[in-house]
Amino acid sequence: MILIVNGPNLNMLGKRPKEVYGNFTYEDLVKKINNWSEKNGIPVEVFQSNIEGEIINRLQKENYKGLIINAGAYTHYSYAIRDALEILKLPKIELHISNIYKREEFRNKSVIAPVCDGQITGLGLDGYLLALEYLKKLLWKEVENGKIRKV
Repeated sequence: MILIVNGPNLNMLGKRPKEVYGNFTYEDLVKKINNWSEKNGIPVEVFQSNIEGEIINRLQKENYKGLIINAGAYTHYSYAIRDALEILKLPKIELHISNIYKREEFRNKSVIAPVCDGQITGLGLDGYLLALEYLKKLLWKEVENGKIRKV
């Protein structure tokens, strides 16, 4: 299973500034991810919380093979989430819908980037699909009959 963790205010997509986050809702995002999961035969869990401790608790369950994390504002200052990520010995992709390097100066620093394997920023919802494809390539192989088998 691939775990996708979304942090604070991601549940408010559709209400946040459209010029930064686009014209889609959180439900649109979850639907897009679930469609990818069904098409590829790879289970995906989407988890969202506005609470730092709940995010850390979910990360610590370690019942997944790969992680995509959009920590939202916690990206820039949560050493607790950084420490939880550092412990994990599995592929981790940091993701942001907007380009954090084209925004306010305080958003230009990610404290979680050094403990992730890669970062996707500024590609909107497509960033999630790119991260999923990367983890699929890394963790699963396709067989001739279209089914997926683990590497």
